[in-house]
Amino acid sequence: MFNRILDHLEEWLITFLIGAATLVIFMAVVHRFLSGIPWIQDYAVRMDVSWAQELCIYMFVWMAKFGAAYGVRNGTHVGVDVLVRTLPPERAKYLILFGMLAGALFTGVVGTLGASFVWDNGFHYALFHRLGIAVGELPEGPTSPDLEIPTWIAYSCVPLGSYLMSYRFLQTAGHFWRTGEAPHAAHAVAGVDDAALDDADHAAPVSGAQK
Repeated sequence: MFNRILDHLEEWLITFLIGAATLVIFMAVVHRFLSGIPWIQDYAVRMDVSWAQELCIYMFVWMAKFGAAYGVRNGTHVGVDVLVRTLPPERAKYLILFGMLAGALFTGVVGTLGASFVWDNGFHYALFHRLGIAVGELPEGPTSPDLEIPTWIAYSCVPLGSYLMSYRFLQTAGHFWRTGEAPHAAHAVAGVDDAALDDADHAAPVSGAQK
């Protein structure tokens, strides 16, 4: 149940960020176009859309972080599996499992370092201030130049996305350990027979050996 809710939240967040970023970019392009029309530019230049670029950057970064976790869940990340394919299945599974656990460790470390950075960058002050705790000489933290929001809000995608990605690695590792199946993205191509591709893939090493 928890994983199902988390899956939907992950997908909805990515979808919202893609759609919102597209709308903001479209609005900024239209504004720039209208600013070059003599009869409209006097009204268009009065609209301040300097925040659009900064907002889109933040949305794309958030989308990339959570999209990476989505990629782990669905097996869409690019990987080098030359060594895995050369090993027998009973040995390859240990290498695959090691790779998943190494990914979980790495993203967990990145998430921890990101959380420490966000904490020192202003979240510490914001949390204490919201709870009514004396902040003393704690720095309030910087704000973004255009949106003028606390930068720790924008940087929160690093610990959140990294921890989610680490959880996805552990989730897929546990599923692989129980079932022996790893997430694998569909790579079907319109007009191409998948069976023919699989036969060619298996036949290539044999023909190479005969040469």
